[in-house]
Amino acid sequence: MSLPSGFKWSAILLIVILSFAGISQASIGDRLPDFRDCVRVCIEENCDTGKAKLPLHLRLLLWDCPSECDYTCQHVITDQRVARDPPMIEPVVQYHGKWPFYRFLGMQEPFSVLFSLMNFLAHREGMQRLREAIPARYSLRPYYLCFGYFGLASWIFSMLFHTRDFNLTEKLDYFAAGASVLYGMYFTVIRVFRLDHRTPTKQSILRFWTLVCISLYVTHVTYLTAWSWDYTYNMAANVACGLVQNVLWSWFSISRYRKLQKTWAAWPGLIVAWIIMAMSLELFDFPPFWGMIDAHSLWHLGTVIPTIWWYSFLIKDAQEDLASERLKA
Repeated sequence: MSLPSGFKWSAILLIVILSFAGISQASIGDRLPDFRDCVRVCIEENCDTGKAKLPLHLRLLLWDCPSECDYTCQHVITDQRVARDPPMIEPVVQYHGKWPFYRFLGMQEPFSVLFSLMNFLAHREGMQRLREAIPARYSLRPYYLCFGYFGLASWIFSMLFHTRDFNLTEKLDYFAAGASVLYGMYFTVIRVFRLDHRTPTKQSILRFWTLVCISLYVTHVTYLTAWSWDYTYNMAANVACGLVQNVLWSWFSISRYRKLQKTWAAWPGLIVAWIIMAMSLELFDFPPFWGMIDAHSLWHLGTVIPTIWWYSFLIKDAQEDLASERLKA
């Protein structure tokens, strides 16, 4: 039996991402002697003497003298490496796991913040459309709206993290993203196998499935918090959940289209393919264009249209479902 294309590409992506996961965390920049000397001298001349006075907008975002020295030295050293003659093989390198971005109004990664905001607005608009188009009596409506709330939360914490990268904002971003991905898998199973139907058997399965997903999330957070903050594991867990969804939606899309012969029924498979292509940007990490737009920010941009498209599918699917119920009545 041939596998859906979404499964094939998801499996390939999982393997490639895991193979690059360890590499992506390397930070050459903060180990450079020139950078360390720059930061040391800056702190001695500005912070230790009390000469430094940061603007209010930077202080509001918790920038202090040492972090300002770190930021300034990243760009000083990067400019020196880029301008060196002959040019260096790798003039732009990462510092503390990140490229040397130019901040805007104190935001460390302004375009990642902007594109996260666009995703937030896409979810908010989609939820409003759901409320207007799908009646409250439709049994899947609460699950769809809950999907939206998880999306809103994940993009709020993404904006916070890309505004200022602290240990707390990083954890909140990762935990919120993990919850959103896991909930996506949770409601996918409910929709595909119609566990919302109120038969005793399906209600028992739904309770069991709910318990499984809650347990998975609690275990995931506990492991990362109490055992090891493991980037490779976190990435693998999220990609695995995404893989399950991609397989189910690819299969659902093919089956639904064959049954209805309507174009919108094939949308889930197309959206899955779009998301996989957008996610592949993470594999081609490169120094940010103009010091502000990198592969990660473009991945965030690449999820905006599929999010809008996805809510359109949920509405179409629900309306088809309701129309079928009226015909049977």
